[in-house]
Amino acid sequence: MNIVVLAGGISSERDVSISSGKKIYQALKQNGHRVILLDVYLGYDGGSDGSYDDGRLTGGGFINGEATAAVFEQEADWLQGMVAVGEESPDIEAIKARRPDGDKNFFGPHVISICRLADVVFMALHGENGENGKIQACFDLLGIAYTGADYVGSALALNKALAKELFQYHGIPTPAGIRLKQGGTAKEHPPFPCIVKANSGGSSVGVCIAGNEEEYEKALTEAFQYDQEAVVEQYIKGREFSVGVLSGAALPVIEMAPLQGFYDYKNKYQPGLTKETCPAELAAEKTREMQLLAEKVFQVLRLKNYARMDFIMDEQGAVFCLEANTLPGMTPTSLLPQEAEAAGISFTDLCERIIRNAL
Repeated sequence: MNIVVLAGGISSERDVSISSGKKIYQALKQNGHRVILLDVYLGYDGGSDGSYDDGRLTGGGFINGEATAAVFEQEADWLQGMVAVGEESPDIEAIKARRPDGDKNFFGPHVISICRLADVVFMALHGENGENGKIQACFDLLGIAYTGADYVGSALALNKALAKELFQYHGIPTPAGIRLKQGGTAKEHPPFPCIVKANSGGSSVGVCIAGNEEEYEKALTEAFQYDQEAVVEQYIKGREFSVGVLSGAALPVIEMAPLQGFYDYKNKYQPGLTKETCPAELAAEKTREMQLLAEKVFQVLRLKNYARMDFIMDEQGAVFCLEANTLPGMTPTSLLPQEAEAAGISFTDLCERIIRNAL
C-alpha cells in the first residue's frame, strides 16, 4: 500500500510525534509498504531535506508542481537519527517562524495532495491539531482514510474536563475536579495537594502538583501557557497504570513507576528514569477490573481502532481513570508497544493491525 505517516505539527508534543512517526515509518517499510513520512505543518517541498523552503520542488515524485504516487519512493532522509525525545518540550515559536504563511493554512506544502494519493494515513500526531479532531474532520470531508479515532472521539477524549464529565455520568471512577477558564472567576478547588493540568494537553506538559496556594497559582500560570482552560483535580497517591485497547479489546496492563517524582514529560521519554512492568504485578481480578474499565472508556468516548487509558490505584486498591489517549505514543519508550509485545504482538505487526483495522 501507499501510506503517509503524518507527524510533527506545532503542539507541545511535536518531538514525541516525530519520534513516533520515525518508528512507524521504519516498521511499515519493513512490512513492504511504500511509505512517506510527512511533517503536517512544514510539509514537503520535494527537496532532499524534506523541509519547508518557499515551496520549491527539486525532488522526484512531482509533475508540473503536482505530487504523484512516485513520492512514496522518497526516503525520509530529513528525519534520519531523530528518534530520541529531549528532556523539555520543543520551541514551537521557532517552528512557526519557518512558515510565514502558517497562520493562513495549518497544512504544509503538498500535505493534503500527498495524503489524497495514499491508501491510508497513519496518524503519528500528538496533542493539539492532531488529537483534537480537526484534522480528522478535514480528512473525512476529503475522503482520506486514516488511523485512530474519528473527529468525535478525538474531541471528546482530548478535552479532559468533558471526558471527566462523561466518566462520571457513565459510572467510571475518576478523580474529583473542576474546570477553570483563563481570566475567569476562581472556583473552590480540591484540597491540597492537588493536580493542575492544561485541559487539552498531553505527555504531562503543563501538569503540576500544587501543595499550597503559592504553588497553585504558579501551576495555573504554567497550565494556561498551553491552553485557555485548566483542570484542577484531587491528588491521589498510589500506583500508576495504563491499558491499551486494540479494536475494542484490552491489552495487558502496564505499571509505570518513576524513580523520582511523578510520571512527567522527562520521566516518560528519557530511558531509564521510569521502571515499567508489563504485565503489571496485580491480582487477576484487579487486572480484569482495569481492563474492563479501559474497554468501557473506549466505548463511552466513542473511540475507534486503538487507544490507551491511564489509571491510578490508591493505597486502598480503588482504581480511577485519569484520561484517554486517542493516538498513543509509538516511541522507543512508549507504553502501548510494550503492552502489545506482552500480548505477543510485535511492533511491526501492531502497526499492520492498526492499518488493517482503520481500513
